[in-house]
Amino acid sequence: MSHIETFYEVMRRQGITRRSFMKYCSLTAAALGLSPAYVPQIANAMENKPRTPVLWLHGLECTCCSESFIRSAHPLVKDVVLSMLSLDYDDTLMAAAGHQAEAALEDTIQKYKGEYILAVEGNPPLNEDGMFCIIGGKPFVDQLKHAAKHAKAIIAWGSCASWGCVQAARPNPTQATPIHKVITDKPIIKVPGCPPIAEVMTGVITYM
Repeated sequence: MSHIETFYEVMRRQGITRRSFMKYCSLTAAALGLSPAYVPQIANAMENKPRTPVLWLHGLECTCCSESFIRSAHPLVKDVVLSMLSLDYDDTLMAAAGHQAEAALEDTIQKYKGEYILAVEGNPPLNEDGMFCIIGGKPFVDQLKHAAKHAKAIIAWGSCASWGCVQAARPNPTQATPIHKVITDKPIIKVPGCPPIAEVMTGVITYM
């Protein structure tokens, strides 16, 4: 398994000096109401705890979950994405597209087997071998199964992923189905809502 960056490594890579880092740890302790004696413990945790790689997939949905997520205020989504976790793939938020984006997805799956979190927004259609939702030239249901195989856990964002929502309503011509009906061998954390509350989303993913 490849090395996963720690919070400290990310801060240093962004140009933060060791002195500024220790000041940050001191301010963190003060903000939490802790004595200065806790500063070394906070610094040690920041230096050693790895950031969590996250893959964020999109199936049948309206992207309202992402729209809610980016509006989080506590914590700010920029802090979640840039400092708290490693969002390695999200075709809505990432700069890369096409072959570069799909290469980033596969690279994360191979490098961090068993270590990454899979976040899923929307659901897979099963009718006609999944041909109603194509991502990167392949049915979304195939992408979902492939990405879930080596995931540590899965987050089902919103009502679509959690229980099917509008596209799974009768007569459901695409046979859209919630995530847990397709992935049955992984822990799945459901965060329903259309969309879910922004701070609930950032809170869940930061906690994990």
